Amino acid sequence: MPSAPSESQSFRPRHLSPSSASTFRQCPRRWKLRYIDKLPDPKGEAAVLGTFVHEILEHLLTLQPDHRSIDAAKKIARELWDQVLEDEDFQALAFSDDDAKEFRWKAWRLIEKYFAIEDPTRVDVLRAEQELAVEIAGVPFFGIVDLTEQISDGIRVVDYKTGKAPSSRFVEDKLSQVWLYAAALAEQKVEVSEVRLMYLTSGSIDRPIDSQAVSQAVSSHRETWDDLCQAIDIQQFPYKTGPLCNWCPYLDHCPEGAVEAERRYGPRS
Repeated sequence: MPSAPSESQSFRPRHLSPSSASTFRQCPRRWKLRYIDKLPDPKGEAAVLGTFVHEILEHLLTLQPDHRSIDAAKKIARELWDQVLEDEDFQALAFSDDDAKEFRWKAWRLIEKYFAIEDPTRVDVLRAEQELAVEIAGVPFFGIVDLTEQISDGIRVVDYKTGKAPSSRFVEDKLSQVWLYAAALAEQKVEVSEVRLMYLTSGSIDRPIDSQAVSQAVSSHRETWDDLCQAIDIQQFPYKTGPLCNWCPYLDHCPEGAVEAERRYGPRS
């Protein structure tokens, strides 16, 4: 008679977000250390910077269109700065005063680039920072859409990116996130006609809705969910080493990753 499943085997995540799925595909061991063992995973500077910039844009786009000026963005950034200073992830960066000043300038330069890419007074906002918790192909999905906007031929889903734009060979992989958002919105009877990745460093990547691409993104998400559930059931979370090991917060818990990081970048200081 088979034994009853252990508590760990019966565990299932409440949902699978695009970022969580990406973490599992990148390295199942890292996923386990974060989501099952719940070890701290402090954000790095790039992630904290991205959060700050996203919050500025969110507040800006909640204003009436004719109030969305560069001066309004400056005012919002100043008002949000005190919250940033109190944020644990920001404090963990242990910035000097000069470092903090440079951080603010990095954020502001990205906001300036946003104004160079787009005129926010012409954005017809439907929802900003919309949480989506739906089931897609049997997978409990969760995500936060930066923006849905009305455009001439329907509805556009927008995801802001503060990092470097991908090379052409990786564009389709990056688009999978917004394809999943389109699928999630469809579950709520919202039909998306276009998706956009807006890289504030360089410009936008736009695509009309592509049912095949949406289907592929959904299938990939389902496969990740199935692999993740199987890993939980058999309690096997293999490591995957690579160039990102050096920036993994769990190197002290992963001998193979530590060896890989040292091989690539030398001994840790």
